[in-house]
Amino acid sequence: MRLLITCLLSLLFTFNALAQTNLPVWNKFLGQFQKLESAYNTHYPAKEYGEAAGVLKTILHTLDTLQLPQTEKQEVSNIIKTMYINLYYNLACVQSLLGQKKEAALSFEQAVARGYTEYQHAKKDTDLDNIRKEKKFIAAFNRLKQYDKLVLLQQSGSYQRGKQDSLPAFQYQAADHYNLKQVRQYFNLDSIAGNGDEVSKLINIMLFVTHSIKYDGSNWALCEFDAIDFYNYHKTTGKGINCRHKAMTLNEMYLAMGFKSRYVTCMPKDQEDPDCHVINSVYSETLKKWLWMDASHGIYVKDENNNLLSIEEVRERLKNNQPMSLNTETQVTKDWYLDYYMAKNLYWIQCTNKSQFNAESRYRPLDKDLQFISLLPGGWNENNKYLKNNTITHDPSYFWQAPH
Repeated sequence: MRLLITCLLSLLFTFNALAQTNLPVWNKFLGQFQKLESAYNTHYPAKEYGEAAGVLKTILHTLDTLQLPQTEKQEVSNIIKTMYINLYYNLACVQSLLGQKKEAALSFEQAVARGYTEYQHAKKDTDLDNIRKEKKFIAAFNRLKQYDKLVLLQQSGSYQRGKQDSLPAFQYQAADHYNLKQVRQYFNLDSIAGNGDEVSKLINIMLFVTHSIKYDGSNWALCEFDAIDFYNYHKTTGKGINCRHKAMTLNEMYLAMGFKSRYVTCMPKDQEDPDCHVINSVYSETLKKWLWMDASHGIYVKDENNNLLSIEEVRERLKNNQPMSLNTETQVTKDWYLDYYMAKNLYWIQCTNKSQFNAESRYRPLDKDLQFISLLPGGWNENNKYLKNNTITHDPSYFWQAPH
C-alpha cells in the first residue's frame, strides 16, 4: 500500500498554491478528493478492503470523467499523473487482499504503465503477495527492475578528486553566539545531552528533537526557521514540521552545544521526483568522523561491528551491498529506510557553506555570503533545476573535510 497524494511533499505545496488560484473546476474536485481520501484512510487500516476498493474506484471514475478547462489541465497535469499511479497501485493492493487476483494484476499493470517505478516497495509490499504468480503481474513487475533505486545508486559514477582552493570554506557558528546561547538555555540542552560521553550526548539531543516535535513531511511550518520558533510552532498549533525543519532544529542545538554540524539535503537522481530527505551530519571529535543523525525518524546507522556511520559511509555501503543496521530506538525498518528510501535519496547531496542560526530565514534577508554546495557523482549530467546557482563538486574529500 502507498499513501495517496499526501505522501508527496512538494505536490502538497502545489495543492495549497493551486487552491488559492483561479482553478474552480480543479478546486471543486479537490474538495471531493479529500473527503474520499479520508474515507479510504479509514477503511484500509480497518481491513475493510471492499469499501476501500470502492472508494478508490470512485476517485478513479471521477478523475476519468473530470472535464478540466485546458488552462487548468496544464497546471495540474503532473499531480493528476501521480494520483493515477497511487490510486491504481493501492487498488491493486486491496484487490489482492480481497483475492481478486486478475483484477489486482490489471490494476498493478495500470500503475506501472502510468509511471509507477518503486521496485523495492513493490517487491516487499505484502499486500501484493496474492498476485505474485499472476502472469500480468510478473510482466509488469519485471519492467520495474530498471527503476530500482538501489541499482541506480550502485550504477552512479565514482567521485573524483579536484582542486579545492577556489571552493568556499565551510563555516560553523560558534556556540558563544548570542542566538545559539539562547537556544542552549531555552531547551536546557545540557540536561538533555546528559552526562555521558560525546556520542551519547549527540544521540540524546537527536532523540529529543525526534520525540518533542512531531514530524509531518507534508507541512511547511509558517514560522521563522530556527529551533525555538519551530518548537513553539509545534506546541502552539499541534502541527508537525517537515524533515528540513527538523534537521535545522537539530543543527542549531548541536551548534549551541559546541558540536560542528550541518543539515544535509539528500537528493534523488530524477529531478521530477519531488521527494528528498534532509538529515544531519555532526562531527564527533572523539571518533574523528562525521555521523549520520536523522531527527525525523530518530535514526543513526551502524555497521556490522556497531560502529556509527557517516552519510558518506552509508552511501558507499549501499553501493557495495555491505551490511548495516539501524538503532533500536526507531520503528523504521532497514529495508525500507536504507535499501529503498535513502538509496533513492543519496544519489547526490547538498548543504550550505555556512552552518548557523536561522541560516535560511523565512522572513529576514538571507546572508549574502550563504551558498549551496552540491556533491555529485562523476559523469552525471548537471543539467538539473535544483542545481541552479549551486557550487558543484565531485570531490568528497572537500565536501566531508573535518571542520576547522
